[in-house]
Amino acid sequence: MKFLSRVFLPVLLVALVTIPVRAADAPVKLQSLRGDTPVEATPEADMYKPMKDSEPIPRDFIQQPPLIPHAIRDYQITKNFNKCMDCHSWTRYKEFNATKVSLTHFKDRDGKELSNISPRRYFCTQCHVPQADAKPLVANTFKPGTGLQR
Repeated sequence: MKFLSRVFLPVLLVALVTIPVRAADAPVKLQSLRGDTPVEATPEADMYKPMKDSEPIPRDFIQQPPLIPHAIRDYQITKNFNKCMDCHSWTRYKEFNATKVSLTHFKDRDGKELSNISPRRYFCTQCHVPQADAKPLVANTFKPGTGLQR
């Protein structure tokens, strides 16, 4: 025990003495990419133009969720209301010349058919994304597999 206290006690004391202590009143300087402007005062970015209404966009692979070929900026999707269903519901899609919601959206996780859209498929923009009229940020050489083409 004496050996351990003679060897480790000095090491422990040196370690405690050399630990830097920050003064409590030392200012911490943080800066965000927006600088000093609060989030509420940051102007909304319009770095892209939403696509104008167009025909459905061809899919690149099987099981790809359809892309949204129109702007959805002010669309409201809450637990009580889904703006997408104004045009894409089974009762109204013909009136608006829109794609109707797939039957798969009316099944629960066990495959049981529901009378309304499944809660797990209700928030459309989890899978379906609008397109922008913008140049690609990086080059893309993706080509669908030949066996998957229609």
